[in-house]
Amino acid sequence: MGSDDILVQEVQELARRLGDARLSIERRFVGQHAVVEQVLAAILSGGHALLVGQPGLGKTLLVEVLATVMGLGSQRIQFTPDLMPADILGSEVLDVLPDGTRAFRFIEGPVFTQLLMADEINRASPRTQSALLQAMQEREVTISGKHRPLGRPFHVLATQNPIEQEGTYPLPEAQLDRFLLQIDVGYPDRDTERDILLATTGIEEGAVHAAFDPQRLIAAQRLIRQMPVGERVVEEILDLVRAFRPGADEAAGFVADTLVWGPGPRAAQALMLVTRARAVLNGRFAPTLEDVEAMAAPVLRHRMALSFAARARGETVDGVIDRLVADRLDGRQAA
Repeated sequence: MGSDDILVQEVQELARRLGDARLSIERRFVGQHAVVEQVLAAILSGGHALLVGQPGLGKTLLVEVLATVMGLGSQRIQFTPDLMPADILGSEVLDVLPDGTRAFRFIEGPVFTQLLMADEINRASPRTQSALLQAMQEREVTISGKHRPLGRPFHVLATQNPIEQEGTYPLPEAQLDRFLLQIDVGYPDRDTERDILLATTGIEEGAVHAAFDPQRLIAAQRLIRQMPVGERVVEEILDLVRAFRPGADEAAGFVADTLVWGPGPRAAQALMLVTRARAVLNGRFAPTLEDVEAMAAPVLRHRMALSFAARARGETVDGVIDRLVADRLDGRQAA
């Protein structure tokens, strides 16, 4: 059996297991199919995700269910204005030993886990938010000059309240860029809310079970990176990301007076990975242009900023992304 045949079999098995995981998650997190798909794509790609939405939409529940289904050890941090970096990373304490000598002992913080839930991350001060920067990028933290590795795998799923609410601090751009996806969790439609109402107000709740364990998840993340990507998809990813950069030769015509800054190379890397993950989630062996279009907004929306003039015109980042994606789709259809 050739290597291509083995890859096909492994992708088929992963797609089957992901289908099982998805069904298990949606027994508790009802109706939000796109949100579940995007969260699973972020985890499969080995990245972190930022869940943005009003309180009470099930963001915390989703993370808790995901930890169970993916078989990961998890910790939860409730971010508050008085939270300190040591509350996340841990700290050294001075112990007095039986012989009277003293020695420092490190007490690990909740960041030493596999799936870290940072609840309402934008309610903490920028200093405390920045405590996660090294952890998210390097999967380790440096405390008192010593490098301390985190869990394998390591993922941060953060929830964020809309910045218009009281008591919130905007996340710095450097930290936003470390989130592979920003997943917007909106209000459910009427039929979905009816299903939620019936599923969550009875005596019993939908049971979830583990479909993965850490070793299987790491193997799945490695498999995602082995999947082939067609030249046309690669070029579309590059064209799309570079079109949002003000001042670039490839920038779309309306970008110069609409955006202050655009996405960097991390955005292209993220889009390449999550299109592969979405393809597997939908039972395909390679990503298509449809996958690029579907994942463009979650990958790009937190990696660009509107100009003052654009905000005054009432434009939104998602609207700008949708406009360019639609223009490119129309151009392909016309060709």
